[in-house]
Amino acid sequence: MEKSALADNEKVLIEKFLADNVLFLGPDPEIMLDHDIAPRSELEEAGMKLEVDPAVQALIRDRLQAGTNEGYEMLEQMGAAPGAKWGDLITGVFTASGDLAVSSAGGVLIFSALVHHPIKFINKFWTTEPTVGIRPGDAFIHNDARYGNIHNTDQSLMLPIFYNGKMVAWAGATVHEGENGAIEPGGMPSAAESVYEEGLKMSPFKVVENYELKKDLVTFLQNSVREPKLQFEDMKVKLFACRRIEERVLAAIEEFGLDPVIVSMRAGLENCKAEVRRRVSEWPDGAVRTMCIADSTLRENVLVKICLEARKEGDQLICDFRGSSPEFANRCNNTVLASLKGMLAQLFLTFVWPDLPRNQAVFAPIQVITDPKSTLNSSYSTPNAESMMTFFPAFTMLQLAVAKFTYSCPKKYSKLIAPWHNMIRTFIYGGITQHNEMVGNLCADLNGMGGGARADRDGEHAIAPIFAAMADSGEQELNEEEVPFIQIVSKKLMRDNQAFGKYRGGQGYEMIASSLGSPLWGFMTCCIGSKVSSVPGLFGGYGAPAYPLCKVKGVDVFDVMKTDPRKFEFSIVDIMNKRPFEGATYTTHHFGMQFEIAKRGELFMITQGSGGGYGDVLERDPDLVISDLEAKLISHETAREIYHIVYNKDTFLLDRDGTEKARTAERESRKNRGVPFKEFIRKWTTPEPPAELPFYGCWGDDRSVIYTGPYGGMPRRKMNAEALESVYMPNPRDVRIAQLEQRISELEHGGKAAGDLV
Repeated sequence: MEKSALADNEKVLIEKFLADNVLFLGPDPEIMLDHDIAPRSELEEAGMKLEVDPAVQALIRDRLQAGTNEGYEMLEQMGAAPGAKWGDLITGVFTASGDLAVSSAGGVLIFSALVHHPIKFINKFWTTEPTVGIRPGDAFIHNDARYGNIHNTDQSLMLPIFYNGKMVAWAGATVHEGENGAIEPGGMPSAAESVYEEGLKMSPFKVVENYELKKDLVTFLQNSVREPKLQFEDMKVKLFACRRIEERVLAAIEEFGLDPVIVSMRAGLENCKAEVRRRVSEWPDGAVRTMCIADSTLRENVLVKICLEARKEGDQLICDFRGSSPEFANRCNNTVLASLKGMLAQLFLTFVWPDLPRNQAVFAPIQVITDPKSTLNSSYSTPNAESMMTFFPAFTMLQLAVAKFTYSCPKKYSKLIAPWHNMIRTFIYGGITQHNEMVGNLCADLNGMGGGARADRDGEHAIAPIFAAMADSGEQELNEEEVPFIQIVSKKLMRDNQAFGKYRGGQGYEMIASSLGSPLWGFMTCCIGSKVSSVPGLFGGYGAPAYPLCKVKGVDVFDVMKTDPRKFEFSIVDIMNKRPFEGATYTTHHFGMQFEIAKRGELFMITQGSGGGYGDVLERDPDLVISDLEAKLISHETAREIYHIVYNKDTFLLDRDGTEKARTAERESRKNRGVPFKEFIRKWTTPEPPAELPFYGCWGDDRSVIYTGPYGGMPRRKMNAEALESVYMPNPRDVRIAQLEQRISELEHGGKAAGDLV
């Protein structure tokens, strides 16, 4: 017995020594893999045994909601970052355990759906840590997606709320800050090949004591970014917003009592989780399989497969993403699993059940399955600054699947909708401003994504981003006061930039920007969808178009405007087709442009995207087609060749009989062009991807085999999905050099490659 007691004693000592001397507190898998609400705390358990009037609970939630809205408005009005000014932010109240209980009515829900991870990390590791601790007046900062975030351009401040010496809740505020000291300005470095090139990587740490920012840490953070003023100002604003939320929570406790407030938060979470299960149980059992291609890593054009099988079984929804592309070791389009879950939660909170409380319990009953080390469940060492390039398509695939599940449900809680546009089509910028300040950030134009068509009407033009129901697209005149570039064409709806259908998707606008008044300025863009559309249609509707980046170099358009202003065309199509500037070069590119110096007067031209279309184009009301023609939303070619209507081109007078005949003829033509399904499958399908196709993901129904490559001299590989390995991509510059060297060799040796010579 004595020996046994000694052994137990020794074991306890060893465990304590190991616990006290952990080399590095990385992301905790127990926290990061769990998106469910935490078990009831003792305080919650005791409170839930009490009888609290549901009306009082609702009133308390309204008070907390008002407090978060107040904090949101403070951030929006006082924040320095473009993301703060135009609504790319959110505030929330969390339980003492870290679960999001109430969030602001506006803002980016995905942020708040992820902040519970760092709060739970703080609770687990810093509460009893003698060098840290959690005390009244403290606040913590965080931005690293690996601890719970989207990417490290988003910064969160989290403040514990104490009542009578006991922590009872948390207040949180998250803002898309932009600049973070990465290898490229603006915070989303597509050129980053490792996590160490992505800028600040803040695990949760204490930055506030006694409600005051710690000057030494603030200075360190300012010294790490290109915009020290922005870093300091928004840290202060987030702190004040959290303090205001704290004030409102404590006021609610004083008015209603601690137990009712605790019960209101906990019951809101549990009731919401139960309601989601009930609503899912109304869907028909079955499976929906779909896929999307991300056509770029932002460095090279390759086919990155995002694969989804959504299964509904009873009151469970299972999102199975197995078969998707492996992670990329040196590309930043990887997604941390928690980030994927946060984005999928946004779908249900915004598009499927917008009537439910904005808390994290909405997603708690939903299961997500991925292959470890896939691009949707990337490992700790892979960069993730541009995770949107993979989890936005994943969102779209689930949005498509959910529409098919809910189509037949008698009761719907929102309109059936085709996929929303899913790419951040805007300019990221950096350089020296007209005020001689170094900056790096992005334009709020990204918030003007086209809405998907609905089951009974067209989608809304340039209405809102996929990740926020309420956000602004910014005012160009205000931007020009701060940064040295002009959008010569700003937010002009582009003709034919729509997804066609019985109801068309909402259109996106075109933007033409040029640098003016800076000794050093540059732009970058970061989107997929230039070769293959990432936004499909629904029930026969067309997908969004593919969108290239266009440039005009070797010209100063400001000089042209002075000498011959009639030469300038206020349309990307006209500029690229008419080529009005003699001696200039006109080029198109995919949308993954790394940071590029922009000379005065050179043009960088991009287009915001359309939401998906709904239904067969031949079922579109001809009068709606005429209305779009009159509004210059579509061209005559689209009206005739896509919608097949007959009308007078000069007067827009519709020929209804002619239209009916034209559509009948097109339906007959479809029948003649069609082939039986089995014959189509026999001709169309192949056992493996074509040998020359740079393809990443599973092929066909077998999700156990994952293909990678070939690309840039890297041969094709097959992997077991249960043992994925990171994919290393060659530097695009090296690939281009090798291509040019091969071409030179062929020219020098009479059209033969050097390797072909004896």
